[in-house]
Amino acid sequence: MADAKVIPFDDDRSRGAAVQRPARRRAAGSRRKGDPVVVREVQPMPGRALPQDDVPVTQEEQPPRKPQQGGTGTSLEQRIAGGLSFLRRRLTGDYEIDEFGYDQELTDQVLMSLIRPVYEKYFRVEVKGVENIPSDGGALIVANHSGTLPLDGLMMQVAVHDNHPANRHLRLLAADLVFMLPVVNELARKAGHTLACSEDAERLLERGELVGVMPEGFKGIGKPFSERYKLQRFGRGGFVSTALRAGTPIIPCSIVGAEEIYPMIGNAKTLARLLGFPYFPITPTFPWLGPLGAIPLPTKWTIQFGEPIRTDGYPPEAADDPMLMFNLTDQVREQIQHTLYKLLVQRRSVFF
Repeated sequence: MADAKVIPFDDDRSRGAAVQRPARRRAAGSRRKGDPVVVREVQPMPGRALPQDDVPVTQEEQPPRKPQQGGTGTSLEQRIAGGLSFLRRRLTGDYEIDEFGYDQELTDQVLMSLIRPVYEKYFRVEVKGVENIPSDGGALIVANHSGTLPLDGLMMQVAVHDNHPANRHLRLLAADLVFMLPVVNELARKAGHTLACSEDAERLLERGELVGVMPEGFKGIGKPFSERYKLQRFGRGGFVSTALRAGTPIIPCSIVGAEEIYPMIGNAKTLARLLGFPYFPITPTFPWLGPLGAIPLPTKWTIQFGEPIRTDGYPPEAADDPMLMFNLTDQVREQIQHTLYKLLVQRRSVFF
């Protein structure tokens, strides 16, 4: 609350009277004892308005009262009440999840709140082209994948929800490995992620959901630092076939900044095979610094959503046309790659 302006009495009365008011003296024709009282309208002094207390104000015209200093109690009480209500629903099981395990309330109240500080303060994500995402109905967002760890998918999820006028939720398609890891498996399901297969993706699109996919997979996220921002192969175009069957638009998405959070300078392939991982990254800080080496570098991110590519004008049998799928896949890939180069040219620094 802004501080109120205090006007000293000396300025308003003593000094002002000494400067503007003449010395008091009886004027000719002034009232004497026994004369009738004549009431005249009080005129304001030149250049000064009547005090605010002299102006009548109705109840409707009164401005809303501002909370006093330290009066954030109402907001704090609401937060506490909301938190207790959330815990009560958790304990009693009075909440809903869909057939994929998505828990919208937990995602909005807890998971998004944990990711948002990293999104806003650490990576300082700048979002462009969010108006290209439809306000309702299904759509498939196709993005590049990088960063050694899949933080780019989480940042894209927050970018869509917090910047879109409809606060839409992005349902990400994740690799099998995500659902094989303990704890990560449950969190991914609760956050709305599902297996990267055409059946699940098509069901989500037909329900009008916003689905996100990163066709590069492990080839993109685990590529060496020397090949940063060079898109890898987009698979066999399965995402295009899914969009054609559902008749939903494809929205290319380009992410700049994720490549530098863990500069991958090596890959311990033997150790990766022993652990069952697709790769085991070696960076300038990991594993040399131990747990501290797992902290990502605070790079500046930009996420840009491109113009949608419509698929509803194709006949139903188009989803089985390999040449059409190849052409649309190449079109999406080229649009993402071109936007990446453009954003890199516009970028001032990796960290600012």
